[in-house]
Amino acid sequence: MIKFRFLACMSAIMFAPLSMAASAAFSMQQVLHYPFATELAAAEHGDAIAWVCNLDGVRNIWLARAPSFTPTKVTQYSEDDGQELTQLTFSPDGARLIFVRGGDHDANWPAEGNLSPDPNSSPEQPVTAIWALPVAGGAPVKIDEGDAPVISARGQVAYIKDNHVWIAAFDGGKPERLFFDRGKDSDLAFSPDGSQLAFVSDRADHSFIGIFSAKDKPLMYLAPSTSKDESPVWSPDGKHIAFTRRPGDGGPPRSALTQTPRPWSIWVASAGDGVGHAAWKSPNTLAGSFPDVAGEANLHWAAGDRIVFMSYLDDWPHLYSVPAAGGATVLLTPGAFMVEHVSESRDHRFMIYDANTGTTKGDDDRRHLFRVPVDHPGAVALTSGESLEWTPVAAAADRVAFIAAGPQQPPTVAIANLDGSHRSSLAAATNAEFPMSRFLTPKQVTFTAADGTLVHGQLFDSGAKSGEKKPGVIFVHGGPPRQMLLGWHYMDYYSNGYAVNQYLAAHGFVALSVNYRLGIGYGRAFHHPEHAGHAGAAEYQDVVAGAHFLQSLPSVDGKRIGIWGGSYGGYLTAMALARNSDIFKAGVDLHGVHDWSRLMHYFTGGQATRFEKGDREKAMQVAWESSPDAQIDTWKSPVLLIQGDDDRNVRFQETVDLARRLEERNLPFEELVLPNEIHGFLRHASWVQADEATANFLARKLGVTPE
Repeated sequence: MIKFRFLACMSAIMFAPLSMAASAAFSMQQVLHYPFATELAAAEHGDAIAWVCNLDGVRNIWLARAPSFTPTKVTQYSEDDGQELTQLTFSPDGARLIFVRGGDHDANWPAEGNLSPDPNSSPEQPVTAIWALPVAGGAPVKIDEGDAPVISARGQVAYIKDNHVWIAAFDGGKPERLFFDRGKDSDLAFSPDGSQLAFVSDRADHSFIGIFSAKDKPLMYLAPSTSKDESPVWSPDGKHIAFTRRPGDGGPPRSALTQTPRPWSIWVASAGDGVGHAAWKSPNTLAGSFPDVAGEANLHWAAGDRIVFMSYLDDWPHLYSVPAAGGATVLLTPGAFMVEHVSESRDHRFMIYDANTGTTKGDDDRRHLFRVPVDHPGAVALTSGESLEWTPVAAAADRVAFIAAGPQQPPTVAIANLDGSHRSSLAAATNAEFPMSRFLTPKQVTFTAADGTLVHGQLFDSGAKSGEKKPGVIFVHGGPPRQMLLGWHYMDYYSNGYAVNQYLAAHGFVALSVNYRLGIGYGRAFHHPEHAGHAGAAEYQDVVAGAHFLQSLPSVDGKRIGIWGGSYGGYLTAMALARNSDIFKAGVDLHGVHDWSRLMHYFTGGQATRFEKGDREKAMQVAWESSPDAQIDTWKSPVLLIQGDDDRNVRFQETVDLARRLEERNLPFEELVLPNEIHGFLRHASWVQADEATANFLARKLGVTPE
């Protein structure tokens, strides 16, 4: 069993944690002691799957092979050192598995000097490196420092190092830079026979799809233009490549205050001469805009030479297909739901995906698995009920592996037949102390914002004694394109939030997770509302509506409402305290944004000084007025500020600046700074420290006392 090596960190907090005697249910350490499965991958051949299991910050890779698919741990890491294990990739024959150890793969920008994160404050500088291990057994071997590896049918590993393409062999030999390209290279994809390598060459305001064939041949660029070309996908015969095309930077500046279409197209080009054609073009409408969902365009070259892709054309993120030669587009997944994580069956005749739909009440706040033919609609459900399932992969010709969870059961790998039958769980790391049986099942609730928008939420309420009034707490997720669910989440960041909400409900609070507009799962208009964020903060009224809903409950003391959240949820927490300290009596703001006007270059496509005549001054003013800093004079309630100072998603300056503003006005605040941590804390110890601090701050400020 993993020992709690993080206990010494607790002394850094200025207040003592809640006593375990506060509830017979469980402690924060216990509720965070859950195994979390992620990074599920499958071999193209060989009938093997692999995944990462994170228990108390100790990450290890597990492997399961046909026919029994018995889980086996194949790495032996033992420390909560904050080093990610990501990008699990099998060789085409299924004999080798490569992975990346280290790095921050959810960052908005690289650290200065491209330094790998060092959340453990190690005196030895960490690196991001590629490792390989034989599926049949053996210790992992370091290939080289680098990232984003792919494996060829010829047994070579190509990867990115310092924005260039490098190559190495499994059987030793010195890694070498494969070729010179003037751009920043990414999105590597070997041809099916391993003889050619496609890549994206980023030239800042435009990008090309390139092909490397041999050191004595020039690079070929496919149908080069002024556009941004990305996401190369090979045809099964290796003769063509499909890719996405979007307009390059430039042209008339876009307004930062109103939405404009972001058109795109799918191109197919010959790998022999680079000549290409548009197989599909989006309409110049908001619904036709490039999809900002998981996997973005989700290009797949499927059976029958059909290109499968994701689009919001019918106001929901759905799968479509079109002939590679061009022609009529087919909507594969009609209905009022979103498709999220997508893969192909082994024979490329079906798409397997998860979506927030089903036959059980509340499925719009869950995920279930489905399969659909690539050339016509007619989806078949593979899972159903109150469980949740996501990230399917083809484990064999007739089997699908996926990650499954529930209101009590944390994420673990499962496997089933391609029709959903004979489902079984592949439990890896477990923990007898994890209080799973004592978790409550959150209740789906809805309420209406001031402008009439219907808002979903999940209510965590363990009940109250007759006449008892508990404080209420709002939880606001980050992103903002996220959706909290009626169970454990597929992202580790939000599984942590789910665990803390379970803890709060067991320790004297009624917690409400608010799925505010800008989030996913409820259609394009909800995902892309007008006048939100820097353009007017329209989504904030959903948070207020959630507070009013809590105040309406007979078990809640309406005068003791708190709020907490991270990233975009930190922004909304700060907004609540700044605008409505009369409602929100305390809050915990984890790495939130506090001044939109600092970020206007981002919302204008990098065109910091280019606005339409008269637009710049207005846009900056609206951005400022949509920021917590602008309402600092009406901020009265106490706040706890939490952030790691190596944050690569939200500048640490956002917290520094807010702290100084609060300090100058003698407003009550406390702070917890985690040296060398990133945005989504990499160490389990950091999460325990932050979550203990969150629960105790809310308890002290909202009047919850240990029993």
